[in-house]
Amino acid sequence: MKLTILFFVLTLAPFILNAVPAAARENIKNPGGFDFETKSVTLNDGRRMPIAGLGTYSLSDEECYNSVTALLKAGGRLIDTAYMYHNEAAVGRAVRDSGVPREEIFVITKLYPSQFGDAEKAIAEALRKLDIGYIDMMLLHHPGAGDAAAYRAMERAAARGEIRSLGLSNWYVKELKEFLPKVKIKPALVQNEIHPYYQENDVIPYIHSIGIAVQGWYPFGGRGWTAELLGNETIKEIAQAHGVTPAQAILRWNLQKGVAVIPGSSNPAHIRENLDIFGFELTDEEMEKINALDRNEKHDWY
Repeated sequence: MKLTILFFVLTLAPFILNAVPAAARENIKNPGGFDFETKSVTLNDGRRMPIAGLGTYSLSDEECYNSVTALLKAGGRLIDTAYMYHNEAAVGRAVRDSGVPREEIFVITKLYPSQFGDAEKAIAEALRKLDIGYIDMMLLHHPGAGDAAAYRAMERAAARGEIRSLGLSNWYVKELKEFLPKVKIKPALVQNEIHPYYQENDVIPYIHSIGIAVQGWYPFGGRGWTAELLGNETIKEIAQAHGVTPAQAILRWNLQKGVAVIPGSSNPAHIRENLDIFGFELTDEEMEKINALDRNEKHDWY
């Protein structure tokens, strides 16, 4: 009997695997649906977003301008800013001065909960500060009173062509289940804290399962944690095996989990390095070794 069962398993296994649609099989290997050739992902609204770019949190006006300029010179095209970063104007100025065609650049900004009460005014303010014609994506920075009403204001701005894509930042499973029925346009992106010490292994698959892309902030653990994370022996060994830096290994781990990355830096060499993550691939064993580092250790309050 056991031999008969084994025969059928071995005989039918290839057919069972082939019965799974090719796209589904690819999603198992590439959970974010990323196109590693074009270094982008097609969002649920049909627009394409680069999967590696620059976060501008904590960058002052001049630092921000120089960092965005360095990113664009290095070929990067994804920039993340926010009202609370107080550098939207610097981002816009760098984009305008870059000489790069506007349609090639993807700029994300965010509304803070303190702005939810008059979101129409806040959207107009972001458009004015950036001064780049339109906003590629606007997120709600984190849940707060009036968030659904603020999102509906973003939906109206999208209908006017002022914003191209909508999304959320710092929303998790419970928050998403409560929020999504309140709005008409499904968010194209959820942006959360994600790094080897805080992996969101229950959250990321859920967000992917409902057709929303995932982007991670603090990929190196955030201020006060970066040195420890980049000095982690497991990550250093994996990086050395590929001839890359620990930072590059961490960013590649994110991509292979289906998480787009926006590392922050004011160092042009590091900005270039953080974009150079497409010439190698971590093995399944290496991915598991980094997965095993999870401490469920959140480094910011959002």
